[in-house]
Amino acid sequence: MRVLHLNAGNLYGGIETLLVTLARERGLCRDLEPRFALFFEGRLARELRATGVPVSLLGPVRVRYPWKILAVRRRLAALLEEERPGVVITHGSWSHGIAAPVVRKSRVMLAHWAHAPPGGGYWLDRWARRTPPDVAIANSRFTAASLRRLFPRVQTAVVYAPVAALPKAMSHNREALRASLETAGDGVVIVIACRLERWKGHLLLLEALGRLRDDSRWIAWIAGGPQRRHEQVYLEEIRVAAARAGILSRLRFLGQRTDLPDVLAAADIHCQPNQGAEPFGLAFVEALYAGLPIVTTAIGAAPEIVDATCGVLVPVEATALATALARLIAEPGERLRLGASGKVRARALCDPAARLEELRDLLTLDRAPTQARRS
Repeated sequence: MRVLHLNAGNLYGGIETLLVTLARERGLCRDLEPRFALFFEGRLARELRATGVPVSLLGPVRVRYPWKILAVRRRLAALLEEERPGVVITHGSWSHGIAAPVVRKSRVMLAHWAHAPPGGGYWLDRWARRTPPDVAIANSRFTAASLRRLFPRVQTAVVYAPVAALPKAMSHNREALRASLETAGDGVVIVIACRLERWKGHLLLLEALGRLRDDSRWIAWIAGGPQRRHEQVYLEEIRVAAARAGILSRLRFLGQRTDLPDVLAAADIHCQPNQGAEPFGLAFVEALYAGLPIVTTAIGAAPEIVDATCGVLVPVEATALATALARLIAEPGERLRLGASGKVRARALCDPAARLEELRDLLTLDRAPTQARRS
């Protein structure tokens, strides 16, 4: 089955990581032939092309300009006529709102993959609701609970994102990377690797680390660079907060990295203490594959990934977070125990072969497009 994935393509985060994984690991399920259509050129398009999959550009569009929406919809209609996919999957409400009416008219099966809970009255979700898909996919049970309210008459299935195991890092890579980041070889590195979004909990982490500033054993790496103006503002706020807490010299700002597996392999603890609900958490799975113990907050989908075998769940509160970090900093044996279980946990949740087969089974059910059923 030829599967056409639709995504904006102008940012790079969890959705985009998933799409690149679908392209790279496509050989694990030859029943699905992935193709990709994006509205914007950018990092995602480049990384997809590097895997050898077809990537079509529909053209940049802003919803405030209706004539541009009409133009990209005409290009999408022509692409569907040319490619004749068996199913089109829209990723996120923005892509669904623009593309779903065209897909519905083409009588191609329409699937919607939700990567975050719908925002209730948010206009993008109201827009998406106008064209229900034939099947809805949620990236977690947490997301599925809300998605069923958006499309109440549509079958909703949970499919965790396929995440490939990270390549094994060599010990000299670890030492070299630490040296390049002015990090002592015996220091305990706490890493947070995610988009610079306020709800990801950078400031909560700094508040907790401020309470541990007298412990000289730790250093913190912040991986991820700003992609939009508000993220640049937030990054400056993080620097100011670190200075006020007296720990700025203990932080390393890594920016955007293309060597994340090496970064994780060179760290000792992964801590992303979300202050808002995480819809899934690819960063957690990647950290588990890297053998890192995880410390995070017990909200959103995090408890679906992190349990007592591989990490520590805490309330959204700096004292509890500081206590959990202090224990792992002081107990290397506990770090090793939790890290050793992480790879098994990650594979059970996100093994690419298993998740791609699950996706295939969902898409190949005897399910005719909605318009065809009504005609």
